Amino acid sequence: MGLRSTALALLGATLATSASAAPVSTAEQIRKLEARVNAAYAANDLATYFTFYADDLRALYPEGPTTLPAYKAEWTAFIQGGGGIVSFKDTDMQIQVSPAGDSAVASYLATVATRTPGKGVVTSQFSETDVWFKRSGHWKIVEIHYSENPASPK
Repeated sequence: MGLRSTALALLGATLATSASAAPVSTAEQIRKLEARVNAAYAANDLATYFTFYADDLRALYPEGPTTLPAYKAEWTAFIQGGGGIVSFKDTDMQIQVSPAGDSAVASYLATVATRTPGKGVVTSQFSETDVWFKRSGHWKIVEIHYSENPASPK
């Protein structure tokens, strides 16, 4: 291979590497994190699921506000007692990023089928908003608001 061919090959490899190493936008990072946290939730994988939350989490659920330790205890007991998520699907995901790029809000609709011991499986739709902060280089959910949508009129 001649010098010119070698130089062109190296230039092509460098450009290909640079293109593939392009930074992922904050919105895309959050979208990927949402996919991962929701997959862990759907799989009832509590060990993975709870890694997405900040220690100072504030959660607003239909049952009322809670903290990460209380949520972990309650959800772990629910799963260990035979409850769990049967299916989960999110739609209409919207991501808003702060001007500084260190916080983001993800909001979407969630259709969830939940198995509750003694009650069977119930499918409901929720509106969810997750607030993400980037702290020490890591994204964590610091606030979540999860509310059931009323049934559509028939």
